[in-house]
Amino acid sequence: MKRENTTVQSEGGYQPGGDEEETTTLLGQDAQVSTGSSFTFSVFNLMNAIMGSGILGLAYAMASTGVVGFSILLLLVSSLAAYSIHLLLTLCDQTGVTSYEGLGERAFSKAGKVLVACTILIQNIGAMASYMFILKMELPPTISSFLGAEHSGVWYENGVVLLILVTVCVVLPLALLPKIGFLGYSSSLSFLFMLFFAIVVVVKKWSVPCPLPNNSTLSLISNSSVSDCSARLFIFSSKSAYAIPTMAFSFLCHTAVLPIYCELQRPTKRRMQNVANMSISLSFLVYLVSALFGYLTFYGKVDSELLRGYDIYLPRDVLVMSVRLAILLAVLLTVPLIHFPARKAVLTLLRGERHFSWLSHCVSTVVLLLIIELLAIYVPDIRNVFGVVGSTTSTCLLFVYPGLFYLRVSNDHIRSSTSIAAVALVVFGVFVGLLSLCVIIISWAQTS
Repeated sequence: MKRENTTVQSEGGYQPGGDEEETTTLLGQDAQVSTGSSFTFSVFNLMNAIMGSGILGLAYAMASTGVVGFSILLLLVSSLAAYSIHLLLTLCDQTGVTSYEGLGERAFSKAGKVLVACTILIQNIGAMASYMFILKMELPPTISSFLGAEHSGVWYENGVVLLILVTVCVVLPLALLPKIGFLGYSSSLSFLFMLFFAIVVVVKKWSVPCPLPNNSTLSLISNSSVSDCSARLFIFSSKSAYAIPTMAFSFLCHTAVLPIYCELQRPTKRRMQNVANMSISLSFLVYLVSALFGYLTFYGKVDSELLRGYDIYLPRDVLVMSVRLAILLAVLLTVPLIHFPARKAVLTLLRGERHFSWLSHCVSTVVLLLIIELLAIYVPDIRNVFGVVGSTTSTCLLFVYPGLFYLRVSNDHIRSSTSIAAVALVVFGVFVGLLSLCVIIISWAQTS
């Protein structure tokens, strides 16, 4: 549908300014109602979509690129993520289309719509299944460490039982909510868990000695010396290639951007861009602080999953055990948020853009969660399988599609600054996708 470029005044007396971009709404008069999601809750929801278990690997990424190198790359990736969101919002403003799938249809007809929906579905199912797999593996030992249980065979040491329990009691009720804006409370709680993780990493920097104590039974801390207790600004090695995909996928939230935009109070393009900028900036800050102090704790001996190092040097530390549980709870609360765009992609493929139906809503929710549960329970290498698929689908959603759709739909000249930037975004996305795919294949080859 085409949107008329008219200024809309809300019932509450919202007076437009001089900038049409700031006052033109995506959905017209009906979108201005006060029942929409607030700016703060929208920020929390988008941050919840951004931050996940990947935060545990950023200290290792810094150890592979250096403090300054990591900071530059993280700033570059976050800026590109914000710019790709800007392109999506610009296309929504120009066309009146309210979904990622709709933009794909506008750019490449029905084939584009199906391609985007399938990409979202594959990426989100992979992410949710991976998160559920993490919960199945990590939740039982975390609970046991808190309870200090000495008996084996108790029910809370069974990962499958715990996974089914948290799915039925937590994930399913949240996923059944009719609007993504209702997840603002759980998303704010998830952000607090991530903030708690960053604070603990800062505090525990002075609890781990350096040089690290030598222990021949632990390869992670062998051959540590005083020379290892100095930060390096730039590092160029084969491991640096591993860091780039980790950082690139740390800002993937694009499948949730447009659903959040549609439910935002006074949903103007500039207001939603401010939501995205705030979410990415806060995520950038938490990422940088946790990565920096994690690196300054272990330096070149930092583990690819940061918390493992604390488990070795600070066993049965209450704060470390608490932060591990906090990360797992944050991951758990992220699953319902990722579920929303996945379910929307399914309904778009099966029903098209139709009015809301509780029957379709509930059936698709239950079926999706059942598929995710089965993948997490019965596929032991689910993270490796979706590592390959995720490297391609994530890159497309984050970089390639926004730039490609803009070049296809927009009337800007190909030599305009925005079009050139869109081309650069597509090229960077293809580069990151190929790089991450090569890294995964090489890792598999080395492991075998």
